[in-house]
Amino acid sequence: MTVLVLAGTREGREIAAGLAARAIPVLASLAGRTRRPLEAGVPLRTGGFGGADGFRETLAEQGIKAVIDATHPFAEAITQRTARICAEDGLPYVVLRRPGWQPRPGDDWTRIAREADLAAHVPRGATVFLATGPQRIEAFTGLEGRRVLCRRIDPAPGPFPYENGDWVVSRPPFSVDDETALFSLLGVDVLATKDSGGEDGRAKLAAARALGLKVVLLDRPPLPEGAQVVETVEAALNWAENS
Repeated sequence: MTVLVLAGTREGREIAAGLAARAIPVLASLAGRTRRPLEAGVPLRTGGFGGADGFRETLAEQGIKAVIDATHPFAEAITQRTARICAEDGLPYVVLRRPGWQPRPGDDWTRIAREADLAAHVPRGATVFLATGPQRIEAFTGLEGRRVLCRRIDPAPGPFPYENGDWVVSRPPFSVDDETALFSLLGVDVLATKDSGGEDGRAKLAAARALGLKVVLLDRPPLPEGAQVVETVEAALNWAENS
């Protein structure tokens, strides 16, 4: 039985390596290039599937008998499509979703359901730092009169979409000291971020706590109805062994 792992997260890479270590045939898939390569010996494909038809072709060509979706918690389109196809084709399917972040003493957090809700929590004249990535920056509407900064890992292909704003180009990992110094230098008043969970992004939350900044967290999109969900790498590996 070959297991397809949509391995776009740290947990996805760990699952792929864990399956190989247990002698379970595995094919890992990454949407693009990554700075964190998979373990040696784990078969890998990169790039998109080319839509639903391309995904089904890959399943058939590779003899896939089960799918573990360990994509980013905000990769909604991929997760919804994968769940639908696996349900239609009767293919065992599980989603790994690490737990979301929870506030700690000293945190000042507000949760929002969609990007357009952010403006209500950023006073006019304030500086808001978007640690949400550039992909949906245009969805943060109504931010006129605020200074808007957005972090990205590569130079921008075009101008910043807001008149009073700019890109902040930097590449992770970021330490708490790095984030604290950056927010202080830029005069950040509000940090906006996705509730991605995991350890990789905690530094910015700790920096906001230390500086007394308000944090606005974008809630995760809903999971596919009826999907089986696990929260840990070990649980995903056990599921694969028993599928």
